[in-house]
Amino acid sequence: MPTNSGLPPSIVVSSRDMARLEAMLDSPALSRHPAAVALSQELERAQVLPPEEIPAGIVTMHSRVDCVDELHDEQHSLTLVYPHEADFDKGRVSVLAPVGSALLGLSVGQTIDWTAPGGRQLRLRVTAVHYQPEAAGDFHR
Repeated sequence: MPTNSGLPPSIVVSSRDMARLEAMLDSPALSRHPAAVALSQELERAQVLPPEEIPAGIVTMHSRVDCVDELHDEQHSLTLVYPHEADFDKGRVSVLAPVGSALLGLSVGQTIDWTAPGGRQLRLRVTAVHYQPEAAGDFHR
């Protein structure tokens, strides 16, 4: 099972998501925002594939996933969304949130270490992808 052994795991991003995310990041309002800088760094190391070639177990935009925090034994069900769609109470996490940018492009079984607001250390492992637009043939989301 791949883990974060000092280096970030490689990630896979669809060309459609990449285009939308780059357009969002080009916004003057986000140009210097720390979360936007972090997301840009994540995207720089991404392998970009056409949407129809994205494997089913990859976390893409609008994917509904389960993950576990291995350090605190906490289960989370999240949907990765664009900032204007975020609703923490409904488990809709923005790609600009630290956990959102960390999850983007990971596959089932991959683990990422990150620091939550307030300094809490987390180790999230993707345990399931219940819905992924590309696997469902939903290329219009």
